[in-house]
Amino acid sequence: MSTCTKESPPRALQLPDAFEDLSGVIASDLKVIVSALSQRAAERLMLSPRQRVQFQRTLWNRLADAVTETLEPFHVERH
Repeated sequence: MSTCTKESPPRALQLPDAFEDLSGVIASDLKVIVSALSQRAAERLMLSPRQRVQFQRTLWNRLADAVTETLEPFHVERH
């Protein structure tokens, strides 16, 4: 019996205004990284298609969160 976990949708990359012009480049790079790592994981760990998609989504979300959190100090609120 397998347990069903609620899958979280891919998170949007949220960059501060000072970095907004780089969002496309960074998102493209993250897609390449996620794709390469998930392909390797699928091959080495013999993941099912569903597991691979879940791995990709989790990896994307964690990388997007890491980028967002790292750049958070550069966020300047304008009043």
